[in-house]
Amino acid sequence: MKEPCFDLSHLGHIELLTDKFEESLEFFTNVYGMTESGRDEASSYLRGWDDYEFHSLKLTRSDTTGIGHIAYRASSPSALERRIAAIEKLGFGGGWTSGDEGHPPAYRFRSPDKHEFEIYFDTRLYEAPSEERPALKNLAQRYHGRGAAVRRIDHLNLLASDMPAFRDFMVEALGSRITEQIVMDSGKLAGCWFTVNNKTYDLACTEDHTGARGRFHHVTYAVDQREDVLRAADIFLENNVFIETGPHKHAIQGTFFLYAYEPAGNRVEIANAGARLILAPDWKTVTWTEADRAKGQAWGLKTIESFHTHGTPPVPDSKARGLGG
Repeated sequence: MKEPCFDLSHLGHIELLTDKFEESLEFFTNVYGMTESGRDEASSYLRGWDDYEFHSLKLTRSDTTGIGHIAYRASSPSALERRIAAIEKLGFGGGWTSGDEGHPPAYRFRSPDKHEFEIYFDTRLYEAPSEERPALKNLAQRYHGRGAAVRRIDHLNLLASDMPAFRDFMVEALGSRITEQIVMDSGKLAGCWFTVNNKTYDLACTEDHTGARGRFHHVTYAVDQREDVLRAADIFLENNVFIETGPHKHAIQGTFFLYAYEPAGNRVEIANAGARLILAPDWKTVTWTEADRAKGQAWGLKTIESFHTHGTPPVPDSKARGLGG
């Protein structure tokens, strides 16, 4: 058995690109229910009310959509150095960035599919202003109840043109474990769910059937209970937000989900995602077959077709098909 690697502590934040900055910011603050903790000329720094760092979402003005970068916090300075050495040995290294409003310099690198990643240890903790100060001292921010009031970043889903290469990158470069996967009848790997800690997953990746590289599927923020997901569906309805699918329960990983598009077209999810932990050090990857996936989600809802075709940035005239999800 390969000993689990915990050099990375957790998914820290993502950078999301939008070509409709003001509309996207309005959605994430007043509908999704995040708090803006800072802003610079290009970006707004946003957080769920229980994220402990300065931000978990960096929303950046762009002429396109999709992912800017994905960031993980290391478990210690020495763990950061170990991951950098592993990344450079594999030939994926990029070098140090100057940092931003959320943290000092970070080490930047790319996946085989050209997704931008970074890892860091030194960070900026969130310090709540008086109007956001919590009653309990073990919380970073009060529960404000605005919009869907998402609690914390949970995971994201990327798209990759070469799933085996991306799988190996996540295991060898980041030290991730594969908790679940989809393997088609042909033997082709269609999707993987990865964790760097004891959560069931912090990153998923499914095959991009367009053949494009470096695209984004969705980001997910967690809420406490299923009722919060149902409440979010009503909030989306009242605010004319396009609901793609759900509320329903996933078969893979078992999360209770709701998917929607923010104004620029990036997919977002709200999920009751905190129930399952991977405590077994010798966890064996759960493999889902093509026949399993044809059954749909946990209670029989068929996976909507756009789940296999819609990603950002969009690929013109895409007619891809698949069984991810």
